[in-house]
Amino acid sequence: MDITSAVESLTQSANTLFLLIGAIMVLAMHAGFAFLEVGTVRHKNQVNALVKIMTDFGVSALVYFFVGYQIAYGTHFFQGAEALTAGNGYDLVKFFFLMTFAAAIPAIVSGGIAERARF
Repeated sequence: MDITSAVESLTQSANTLFLLIGAIMVLAMHAGFAFLEVGTVRHKNQVNALVKIMTDFGVSALVYFFVGYQIAYGTHFFQGAEALTAGNGYDLVKFFFLMTFAAAIPAIVSGGIAERARF
């Protein structure tokens, strides 16, 4: 292994780690939106608000997996493990990062209809 390939591998691993840490922070931001909304509604609507946000997250993640990522990048995840883990899994981590943002958007919007809509 020469020095150039070692540096490239280390750089790619560092990029993947940095993006993964960012994705984890955005996922925590989603939990913050949930707690913010729960804190702004009356006690009787707290469970309704949490279920709505968790359902929004699940539906958004599925829609982004099956539709959004394919439209945005013209690729899909229905391929072999060797192709998915190429480049230290950077493409998978990038998908996770973008998916957390796509799932956080409905949580922001749902805060505007708190106590106005039932699940």
